[in-house]
Amino acid sequence: MQKWKITFVDDHGETVDEVFECDECPDNEHAAKLIKARLLPVAAELDLNDLEGRTADASVKSLKAQNSIQILGITPV
Repeated sequence: MQKWKITFVDDHGETVDEVFECDECPDNEHAAKLIKARLLPVAAELDLNDLEGRTADASVKSLKAQNSIQILGITPV
């Protein structure tokens, strides 16, 4: 599996790099789910209040709105 470095701004305003393994380069939605699963495991299991399927990039939007985490970039390692 390929390793990918996801760079994001955390809830303290600091830039953080986390490495994840995926077969293909994750898009922002998949990256948001990976970040949620690692940093917020309980929140990752919660329903997105019916946003999933109705709103594009529901995980990205909820991660930013509820947890102040914004994805900056995804690069191969």
